[in-house]
Amino acid sequence: MGLFPKDIDFFEILDRDALNITKASVMLVALMENFVRLEERAKEIYEVEQEGDVLTHEIMKKLNTTFITPIDREDLHELAASLDDILDLIWGAVDRMVVFKITAVTNEAIEMAKELQTTTEVIHKAIHKLKEKQYGHVQDYCIEINRLENKIDRIFRDALGKLFEEIKDPILIIKWKEIYEHLEDASDKCEDVANVLEAIVLKYA
Repeated sequence: MGLFPKDIDFFEILDRDALNITKASVMLVALMENFVRLEERAKEIYEVEQEGDVLTHEIMKKLNTTFITPIDREDLHELAASLDDILDLIWGAVDRMVVFKITAVTNEAIEMAKELQTTTEVIHKAIHKLKEKQYGHVQDYCIEINRLENKIDRIFRDALGKLFEEIKDPILIIKWKEIYEHLEDASDKCEDVANVLEAIVLKYA
C-alpha cells in the first residue's frame, strides 16, 4: 500500500472545497465591482458558504471513519478547518455589508477582494499539486500565498488610515473597519493554509 491509498478521496474533497472558496471570492469581487442587488447576491454567496460547510463536514466525517489517511490526520483536520474559515470570513464580509446597509463600496475594499481572489486561486493550485505529490510546486505556491497576504495587510493598513482621515461619520467608520477586518482575516486564514501545506511538504517531500 502506497502513501496515498487509491480508496481515499480526501484530496478530491479538498480540491472541491478550494474550488468552492475560489468561486465565493470571484462572486465577492463581482459584487463589489457592480454593487447592485446586494441582498439577492449575498444569498447566492451564502449558498456557496453552505456548500463549503457540507464539504468540511464530509472531510471530518471521513476522518472519523477512516483508519488509514493519506497524510497525518491532524494535518487534514487543520487544512479543512482553515479552508472553512476563509469561506466563513468571505461570507461574513458580505453579510456585514447587508446588515450595515452599505450603499457603495470603497476602492480599498475592491482591491482587497481582488487580491483575496488571487490568493484563493493559488491555494486551489497548491492543493491540486499536493494531490499530485509535486511538493516543489506546493512550496512555490505557499511562498506566493505569503506574499499576497503581506500585500493585503498593507492595503488593510492604508485603508484604515484613509478611513479615519477622510470619513467624518463615526458609525460609517465602525462599519467599514469591521468589513475590512473580515477581508484581512480571510487573508490571514489563507496564510494558515499555506503554513499547513508547508508542514505537510516537510514531512513527505
